[in-house]
Amino acid sequence: MTPALFLQHIANALSLGSLYALIAIGYTMVYGILRLINFAHGDVFMLGAYVAFYGTAILSLPWWASLILTILCISLFGVGLEKIAYKPLRDSPKISIMISAIGASYLIENLAVLLFGGRPKGVTVPEMMGRVLHFGSVSIVTVSLVIPLFTFLLLAILLWIVNRTKTGMAMRAVSTDVEAARLMAIDVDGIVSITFGIGSLLAAFGGILWSFKYPQLNPLMGVMPGLKCFIAAVIGGIGSISGAVLGGFLLGLIEIMTVALLPTLSGYRDAFAFVLLIVVLLVKPTGLLGKRQAEKV
Repeated sequence: MTPALFLQHIANALSLGSLYALIAIGYTMVYGILRLINFAHGDVFMLGAYVAFYGTAILSLPWWASLILTILCISLFGVGLEKIAYKPLRDSPKISIMISAIGASYLIENLAVLLFGGRPKGVTVPEMMGRVLHFGSVSIVTVSLVIPLFTFLLLAILLWIVNRTKTGMAMRAVSTDVEAARLMAIDVDGIVSITFGIGSLLAAFGGILWSFKYPQLNPLMGVMPGLKCFIAAVIGGIGSISGAVLGGFLLGLIEIMTVALLPTLSGYRDAFAFVLLIVVLLVKPTGLLGKRQAEKV
């Protein structure tokens, strides 16, 4: 492998890992607050891509206006999903809320097939995103540089919110002890809604950027990326934002470099994520940055 080709693969891995990290943060935030795996998160990602697509294709909005519209719509959708599918079951056994999450996922997917049709739709990538930049013998599409920049920017904003604001302090309090947070007059329901809104916002960003990098949409496009991002969150230590980012980048790097070094295994690239998950859980069950937590009984 030539140095130029190696750098090309690293750029692709960084771009893919950024997308995984962006979506994995949503999984880890919801789990950190509610101890819930939001299995519908990948479908929220899919809806983000579709809303942005129809914003430009039907409403004739510029891509940046469609981006803003998508963020607003999907954030509200995420909050509504929590109110309808999860909040009524919050005090029920964990299995009940997990079944509700799986049911919500299937419902969204089938509604998407009904509303958007089952045929794939091609996305018109903005001209500035589709430009090819040349760095010596290395050629990189602009969107592959934009994705990591967006990811790091959103991560910085999120960490500032979590660590430097009263809302973030309340989120950390609810994550630590819900009942104690209630006794301290923290609006737990409001914090949960904010968490779902932020997670859905990140999923919407991920869906839009994914559609720019892989410009084809279908109603099931969120299934495999959703699973991989959940795996990334678990690998990094679910409940840890830094862990989700680390897991996303690690998964993207291993997936791209394994295919690059062993092209005969390219048909099994989706399986690499599950192999990595098994290895990490065998070595460190809490994930790379996860911590053991005592279970209250």
